[in-house]
Amino acid sequence: MMNLLLGDHKMDKFNVYDCSLIELNKHHSKRKGSISVVENDETIPFDVKRIYYLYDVPGGVERGGHAHKALYQFIVALSGSFTVVLDDGYVKRSFLLNRPYVGLLVKPGIWRVLNDFSSGSVCLVLASEKYDEADYIRSYSEFIQYRKQ
Repeated sequence: MMNLLLGDHKMDKFNVYDCSLIELNKHHSKRKGSISVVENDETIPFDVKRIYYLYDVPGGVERGGHAHKALYQFIVALSGSFTVVLDDGYVKRSFLLNRPYVGLLVKPGIWRVLNDFSSGSVCLVLASEKYDEADYIRSYSEFIQYRKQ
């Protein structure tokens, strides 16, 4: 991994192969259903500071279309399915999320697009930081320049 200087902080420059699916433990009972648990610094390598979810996404619509400079995310399809396409400026990887006990860990500096939402899908995102517009890279050409630094 290469390093980037972000303000006064040095951070690793990740690629799409540093992002991975994480299967959560499943605890289930035939009578009571199933439960999966996500714990800070145990299941995922960060403390969750923000949680949001996407739902009622119309067919054919893409979400995302940006990268983050410092934010880590853990993305789970709580219901239904969708595809997450990750791009590090050199390589793209696609992940079909369709099980509520499997999430995708997305590391900083990776462009992401979410698409192919099934009817009734719910996308849960656990984020390492609170919302900060300065952390976003919203232009793909700016993202490519950022990756070349």
